[in-house]
Amino acid sequence: MPDKQPRARPMIGLWILLAVAAAVFIAANAHLIYVATTSQPDCVMHLKQGAGDAARGLFSAAQSSCPPPTAVNAGHS
Repeated sequence: MPDKQPRARPMIGLWILLAVAAAVFIAANAHLIYVATTSQPDCVMHLKQGAGDAARGLFSAAQSSCPPPTAVNAGHS
């Protein structure tokens, strides 16, 4: 009658490996969701709404969340 004890050890290692892989996967996705919901990217220069030309590969945002730039009054008090 063969002894089944040596086979139990590799199975435990496999289950531990699967548990660690699942934990890493869950943690990575949780971090991705956290960063996506808490970060606010800076406004960048882009074409204004409706100023795009798709024929030339220039596209504009449907609606910008960035405020329009304010003019600086240089030398005016």
